[in-house]
Amino acid sequence: MPRPKKGPRLGGSPSHQKAMLDNLATSLIMEERIATTKAKAKLLRPHVEKIITKARRGDLHARRTVIKRITDIEAVTKLFDEVAPRYAERPGGYTRIVKTGSRRGDGAEMAIIELV
Repeated sequence: MPRPKKGPRLGGSPSHQKAMLDNLATSLIMEERIATTKAKAKLLRPHVEKIITKARRGDLHARRTVIKRITDIEAVTKLFDEVAPRYAERPGGYTRIVKTGSRRGDGAEMAIIELV
């Protein structure tokens, strides 16, 4: 069983953090590049990499497993038809995080996470 994260979560509750990561993953798959805070990008990277690794298999069970996390059917179709075949020979490391400085309003450290 996964060990719970120590300290404060990104949302307020575990379900909110999970929903937020799933929505960020959907946006990343659709746009292939998103700007977010550094903390969210660091948590999003392993989440998305596991989804892409699952999608590389390409079978029905993998598709149904991914649909549990990403509910947007267009994003799942793009993931299985375009994104996953692109990384067929790559053993891992599908994302890149580039730090961009701090946000003007509250000073939060920003980063761009993109598919390599």
